[in-house]
Amino acid sequence: MSRWQVVSQLAGTVEGWSGRFGHPEDGWWGRWAAFVMRRPVAIGSVGLVIVGALVYSGLHLNPSEAQVKDFPGRGDAINGRTALAAAGISAGVFKPFVVLVENGARPQPIVAKLRGTPGVAAAVAPPDWRKGTSSLVEAFPSSDGAAKAVRSTITRVRNELKGTGGTLGGVAAEDRDFVHAVYSNFPYVLGFVVLFSFILLARAFRSLILPLKAVVLNLVSLGAAYGIIVFIFQEGHGSNAIWGVPATQSIIPWIPLMIFAFLFGLSMDYEVFMLTRMREAYDETGDTQAAVALGLARTGKLVTSAALILMFAFFVLASSPGVDIKQFGIGLAAGIIFDATVIRALLVPAVMRLLGRWNWWLPAPAAKVLFVRRDRTLAPERTALESA
Repeated sequence: MSRWQVVSQLAGTVEGWSGRFGHPEDGWWGRWAAFVMRRPVAIGSVGLVIVGALVYSGLHLNPSEAQVKDFPGRGDAINGRTALAAAGISAGVFKPFVVLVENGARPQPIVAKLRGTPGVAAAVAPPDWRKGTSSLVEAFPSSDGAAKAVRSTITRVRNELKGTGGTLGGVAAEDRDFVHAVYSNFPYVLGFVVLFSFILLARAFRSLILPLKAVVLNLVSLGAAYGIIVFIFQEGHGSNAIWGVPATQSIIPWIPLMIFAFLFGLSMDYEVFMLTRMREAYDETGDTQAAVALGLARTGKLVTSAALILMFAFFVLASSPGVDIKQFGIGLAAGIIFDATVIRALLVPAVMRLLGRWNWWLPAPAAKVLFVRRDRTLAPERTALESA
């Protein structure tokens, strides 16, 4: 058999497969895309309800070290914590406030002030905790040092120590300083990433609405991912039954940052992949509804399949014995599949269907600033209409 006969036979086989299986828009994703185009309000409303519930949960995120009483497992530490709780002793003894008193200041007035501070259960100044002109005072918060209530307690204690010669220290205060140092600059980082993404997408899609929708839905997807780990681990819905981890009442501080770094990039990758196909279809047809339906039908299977692969890869991390790795793995796994289904299959096509021609809006001043032409490729149908 000659080379050309082999090529001809392969071409016939591929053509037969194409006729047998049809185009992607003739399959399940094509039918789903057509359904979304017919019912954009209903589909968008369902997506908004799901997203709203998870984002609301994510707003209760408490980035802090897990409370001592909530560490899983058994042993002397857990038994000791149970005994203290039964005796009515505050969990704050595990992360006490340590105040350094300097310059010859007397520790007893500081002890008296701390004992009267709301949120402080007790304060002591052992005589042996003194060296030269410096001494130590130890205070015990009335709740665990990682709980939300301790934030305001730390603030009150620092206010009480002003002008007394005492400086607040200890693990609880150190943890709060770490969280403040990390998250105080987070809004600036987030703003830079969002702005830079918006500019690049505006140039790529020759539109101001599409990149705005993309960054907003990516942020919504991120908030929903936070809501998932808050619901599972912080509030304890299913974490104990599945992973043996009681409600932690907090999320390890580095986890939200790492989820943002991974999930925002992956979500934007899916968004660009889908919108590129829609933009190409719109340039060819000039029909927004057809372009959105075709883009969803052609990319839905690929996006979902890629998300499933990543979900199982991240889900493997949940088998780690560490609570922090479990939170990280589940947050990424649930966040990525949520983004590929609820966001990409429901909200994105529904919103674009409702926006109609506004999806492609790019005023002349913006096009000039972005160094792009407004309509570099006109669809044949539009060209014919404009010339008629």
